[in-house]
Amino acid sequence: MALPPSTANWHWKNKNITRWGTEWFERELANISITGDKEGQIASISKVTEVDGDIELGQRKSKLITIFDCKVVMKWEGTASDGTEVKGTLTIPEVSHEIICDQLSEFLYNWTLTTAASPEVDAVFTLARTRLPAVLEAKLATFPSAIIDTHGKDLTVSADPSRSATPSNAAATPVLPIASSSSSAPKPKAPEVGNVKGTTVVVQADFQASAADLYSLLTDEKRIPAWTRAPAKSEAQPGTEYSLFGGGVKGKYISLTPEKEIVQTWALQSPTWPSGHDATLTTSLTQGSDSTKVVFSLVGVPLGTEDEIKRNIEGY
Repeated sequence: MALPPSTANWHWKNKNITRWGTEWFERELANISITGDKEGQIASISKVTEVDGDIELGQRKSKLITIFDCKVVMKWEGTASDGTEVKGTLTIPEVSHEIICDQLSEFLYNWTLTTAASPEVDAVFTLARTRLPAVLEAKLATFPSAIIDTHGKDLTVSADPSRSATPSNAAATPVLPIASSSSSAPKPKAPEVGNVKGTTVVVQADFQASAADLYSLLTDEKRIPAWTRAPAKSEAQPGTEYSLFGGGVKGKYISLTPEKEIVQTWALQSPTWPSGHDATLTTSLTQGSDSTKVVFSLVGVPLGTEDEIKRNIEGY
C-alpha cells in the first residue's frame, strides 16, 4: 500500500544529478558576454572545460535541499579596441550551496591571460576581471532553483491524484527516513564521568538505505549539510576534529570502520552542557536485506539533559 504524501515526503530521499548539473554549467555559462567602454571591446565566456565535484538534490522532512560543491573551469575570450583577439582561462574553485544559498563566503576567481600583453590586451583583461564576475554570479544564483524545478518532482510525492502515482527517477536513492527510538532499548545505569554525573542515551532505528550510504552521509563533509542544514567540518580520520551544525556540536573521531561503526567524542555547545565535558558517541550500522539498523549510543550525557539530547538525536 502506498504511503500517504504527508508520510512519504517526510522520509529522506537523495538523487545524484552531477551529469545534469555539468551540462547546465556548460550550457548556461558559455557565451555570457559583456562590453567595454571603448568601441569594439568585448569579453565573454567561450566554453566550460571542466566541472569537478558532486551535485545532488535531497529531500528531508518535506523540504527539497540542494547539495553541490564544484570546481568550474572555463575559457574566456575577448576583442580589444584595436581588433586583437584576447584569450585566457578562468577557474572558480568553489561553486557551492554554502556560497550561493547560505552566503557563508564569496566566490574566488583565478584568471590567466594567454595572449601576449599590450595596452589594448591588458584593457580587455581588466574588463573581464572586473565585469564578468557579476554577470556570472547572477547566472549561478539561478542554479539551485533550476535543480528544484527540473528534479524536484522526482523526489516529492504529490497529493494531487494526477501525480500521486508518478514514479521517482531511477537515479533517486531513498536514504534517511525519520529516525525513531526503540522502546525495547534497555535503560542504562548512570555512570559518573569525571566530575560530571552522566548517563547513556540510546536511539535506534531502521533506515531504507545501505550501510555504505549512511556511513557516507554521517562522515562526508560535503554530504553532512544535507541533513544538518548547516556547515560541517569532517575529515573522517581517527584523531581529527569535526564540527556539526555550524559548530553546535564538536568533537574528535576516535575510530572509524567504514559501513560498520563510528566512534567519536561528542560535546554540545550549549549552556546546559558542562564546559570542557566530552561524551562518547558510538554509531553502529548493521546492513540487512532491505534496510540498515543504526544504533546511536551516547555515553556520558549529563544527568538532567538526557531527554533533550534524546529528542535531538531522534530529530536528526
